[in-house]
Amino acid sequence: MEYILYFETWIVLAILFSCLEIFIPGGILLNLGIASLLVAIGVQQNILDTWVLTLTAWFISATVLLFVLYFFTEKFFKGEQTIGNIYEELDIYGKKVVVTENIGPGTHAGRVSFQGTYWTALSDGSEIPAGCQATIVCKDNISLVVEPIK
Repeated sequence: MEYILYFETWIVLAILFSCLEIFIPGGILLNLGIASLLVAIGVQQNILDTWVLTLTAWFISATVLLFVLYFFTEKFFKGEQTIGNIYEELDIYGKKVVVTENIGPGTHAGRVSFQGTYWTALSDGSEIPAGCQATIVCKDNISLVVEPIK
């Protein structure tokens, strides 16, 4: 464990981590290289004189650098971010569907063709025969509620 207290060991690690950042991008290895450089300075100045203190200083400085540089890069180098519509019920309201299986009378469920697939459909109690077009009123669990186009 004596080699941990050598200035040269930490300089070699700093160079190694920094060079590996070229092959494994992401910034983490560069943080480890900077932490190794800080520890090398501490070892050279005889501030870090035991292997426990040296490794602890390296872990703490690497962790602090990771968080500081993460928030710095997030603030100044934001990525492209888009948030799509999460309420699909708003998108399907009022769309036309083709009834493929009789719906009704009463609460008898039928089938409609919508967006390239077949959905279970309910009506307001009236009968909608197959082959007719209907309009989506809302979505009830996994079924579409439709009304006939007049």
